[in-house]
Amino acid sequence: MSSALTDLFPHPIVQAPMAGGVSVPQLAAAVAEAGGLGFLAAGYKTADGMYQEIKQLRGLTGRPFGVNLFMPQPEYPGASTGSTGAAGAAPLDAGAVEVYAHQLAGEAAWYETELGDPDSGRDDGYDAKLAVLLDNPVAVASFHFGVPSPKALEALRRAGTLTLVTATTVEEALAVERAGADAVIVQGVEAGGHQGTHKDLPETDGSGIGLLSLIAQVRESVSLPIVAAGGLMRGSQIAAVLAAGASAAQLGTAFLATPESGAHAVHKQALTDPLYVRTELTRAFSGRPARGLVNRFLREHGPYAPAAYPEVHHLTSPLRKAAAKAGDAQGMALWAGQGYRMARELPAGELVRLLMAELDDARTALSEAGRGDAR
Repeated sequence: MSSALTDLFPHPIVQAPMAGGVSVPQLAAAVAEAGGLGFLAAGYKTADGMYQEIKQLRGLTGRPFGVNLFMPQPEYPGASTGSTGAAGAAPLDAGAVEVYAHQLAGEAAWYETELGDPDSGRDDGYDAKLAVLLDNPVAVASFHFGVPSPKALEALRRAGTLTLVTATTVEEALAVERAGADAVIVQGVEAGGHQGTHKDLPETDGSGIGLLSLIAQVRESVSLPIVAAGGLMRGSQIAAVLAAGASAAQLGTAFLATPESGAHAVHKQALTDPLYVRTELTRAFSGRPARGLVNRFLREHGPYAPAAYPEVHHLTSPLRKAAAKAGDAQGMALWAGQGYRMARELPAGELVRLLMAELDDARTALSEAGRGDAR
């Protein structure tokens, strides 16, 4: 199955699906044309919006590409009283969401906008998007925030689509394997944007396993091919994860600064701005742990944001849009992995070629070192 996946693209480079308008058709096409696997991000889009982007991408490239879906979040019966919801999920404290909304009132006044409705839906249009992918199959479909049902994965397989599911622990990787996915995306804590945990528990804040350690643990426990994700910015790092047992490397932040990326110009500039000295996992913008550059919004609101996704995402959406419109990086979600300082402002296709050159150099150096040891 590893060859079935990697045969789709000549280079072991997967462009991460970055939701929020970053992974646009132009970026996915440029990566695909250069020999990597380009990805569209369907998260936060309508089913029709996703379909239109698939059509646009097919007009830009004839090469295989992937589409990423967010899994529906469990409903929480009795949320108004703060009772426990689905098994294994954190209880949704509606009171905490209301308190957070009061805390954000000053932000709304500053940006001259209203807060969003936290009860705007928990399924991200999943069923409709899945139906589109079954009617109009793509080469690869990946999933974040949980595991699709075995029935859904089998339906995609019959349609000719390979399936990948994100895991952040060995236990999650085992669940991916049991469900029947074709490969697992092993996401280290270094990754930018949202951690793809299957359950969102408050005590997981700030915790996580580094990518190389996680690859080793998953490889010993799961027989699925591994796509490694988390802070990868150079070809030498790709060489490291391939040597550790991955079949391919998934890079997001590395492609964020490319001209084809749909990221806001202010977001791209922040990657090299000395004002931003580190990243941090935060719930401030969405209610789920996600890694971004530490800015004013994250510092002021991160410590108080409740574990409530997607309620907090809906709540802050107008604020983030208003900050972006104003060009105010201090109010935006500046998602970035730990390696953000190594971002390069190159065309996406050129970046793929450079990464491959670096990968070849790293392999050559390792080979020469090995021959030297043998002598």
